[in-house]
Amino acid sequence: MGRTLATVLVVVLIILAALFFLIRKPSIAAVETPAASSFSAEQVERGRVLAGIGNCATCHTTAEDKPYAGGRDFPTGFGTLYSTNITPHPENGIGRWSRDAFVRSMREGIARDGSYLYPAFPYTHFKNLSDEDLDALYAYLMTLEPVAYTPPENAMHFPFNLRFLQWGWQLLFFDSKPIQPDPQQSDEWNRGAYLAEGAGHCTACHSPRNLFGAEKKGRAYAGALIDNWYAPALNPEQPVPVHWDTDTLYSYLREGRADYQGVAVGSMGEVVHRGLQRAPDSDIHALAAYLASLAGPAKVDGAARRAGELIEAAHRRTDGDRSHGENLYISACAACHYNAANNPMALRAELSLNSAVTAGDPTNLLRVLLQGVPADEGSPGIVMPDFASLSNADIASLAQFLRKRANLPPWEGLDKRLEELRQTLGQAASHAGEKQ
Repeated sequence: MGRTLATVLVVVLIILAALFFLIRKPSIAAVETPAASSFSAEQVERGRVLAGIGNCATCHTTAEDKPYAGGRDFPTGFGTLYSTNITPHPENGIGRWSRDAFVRSMREGIARDGSYLYPAFPYTHFKNLSDEDLDALYAYLMTLEPVAYTPPENAMHFPFNLRFLQWGWQLLFFDSKPIQPDPQQSDEWNRGAYLAEGAGHCTACHSPRNLFGAEKKGRAYAGALIDNWYAPALNPEQPVPVHWDTDTLYSYLREGRADYQGVAVGSMGEVVHRGLQRAPDSDIHALAAYLASLAGPAKVDGAARRAGELIEAAHRRTDGDRSHGENLYISACAACHYNAANNPMALRAELSLNSAVTAGDPTNLLRVLLQGVPADEGSPGIVMPDFASLSNADIASLAQFLRKRANLPPWEGLDKRLEELRQTLGQAASHAGEKQ
């Protein structure tokens, strides 16, 4: 009996030792921080554009005077993660990281010290980037102003605080093979796919995730709730009555507005107005071409006519005796959002066409009603006041009338979602005030 137990123990130890050496990743030696002069101006600018397309600053910045210094919190079902300092500070940032250490983190999700990175950092997409683009990103980050700031420690629940378990996550969900061009598609389409699936990591927000936080590959671009914003579907399930095409997507990605679909706010507003600002028009056109193709064969013929018909139908759709929701729409919304059928205006979005109203999830509409759209978040010069002073019953009545006006069924669970958002946004505002 004792010999059998000893044999089992030896076997277990051998298996554990083998797993340790299989899982363990070596550290990469620290280097002296590269001199900014060692990179060309063209390379640094290319990296700046790529960092914008990847919206790196939004995730790695909590204070304007500490850009890229990290510290932004990301609450998840597994605990709270904090973004890291990616300035070239030698102690607090990545100043001692070699080019090879940086590339490994981007392509394999392994830090310089050999520890596994959590996939909230989208290395699952960055592995698609070319050597030249990774070199450019490295050059850009290494020429930033070093910031002496250490973000808070992650607060992950056990056992998710054990980083080596990410080896199992990678084994199950990470495909390290980079994206390949599709020979059946145009150069522009392939460029858009490369940007969207690589630096842009668009599916990270627009795709639902499984219980382990991995994107559902079979549901790419099917829409998802993330950071208390709803990233709507871009595949054939997209919730807009007039589907996106290359022209409307270009306008939206370049200017933050499209006549039939509305304006970019919230997380998408940050992507457009901060991230994509420096991207050349050719890249914006490429992204538009690729993303428009996700809905299937183009259906652009008659888009204006269909939009006009839908707007006219919305104008005729009332509650008869003027419900409370309709009265609120007339008094609070119609002055700005009432569009002529033959002249929809993106900056004064026609709500019967807008995805905030037509999506199956009411989060975006409720957030805009509660928070408004400040001048520095929406399209330049356009603001929308918040209606947080309205009662939950008022907001629910208004929201459900807007659904009826768009010829859609009422949202289920609206009252509960509204109360959740009031509490969450209130806590976020309080937390922001404490930081200041």
